[in-house]
Amino acid sequence: MAMTRRMLGRVFLGAAMAVGVAVPPAKALDLEEAKAKGWIGERRDGYVGVVGGAPAEAVALADQINNERRAVYTGVANNNGVPLPQVEALAGQKLIDRAAPGQFVMDAAGRWIRK
Repeated sequence: MAMTRRMLGRVFLGAAMAVGVAVPPAKALDLEEAKAKGWIGERRDGYVGVVGGAPAEAVALADQINNERRAVYTGVANNNGVPLPQVEALAGQKLIDRAAPGQFVMDAAGRWIRK
């Protein structure tokens, strides 16, 4: 069953919001803080990446976020009969579009740029 980009976008948005609102343990680095510090940015494939010079806690956070996102994306792809890379790419574009000014995002050439 083929889904339109619009329907897939709605499905993804709900899933992404669920991943984005996970409450981290007290005093732990969270995604928004790591983005604000310029340690983590959004990649075009729907995952986060570590920007050069980030501390180990940012690397660990990126791994955790990416594992959570991968699980959500896989579920969306399986539930809707669409390829995982299609879900990842759509998620990546939406997350880059939603990134706040000044945060890092990855451009089409794979370079980190400030939005």
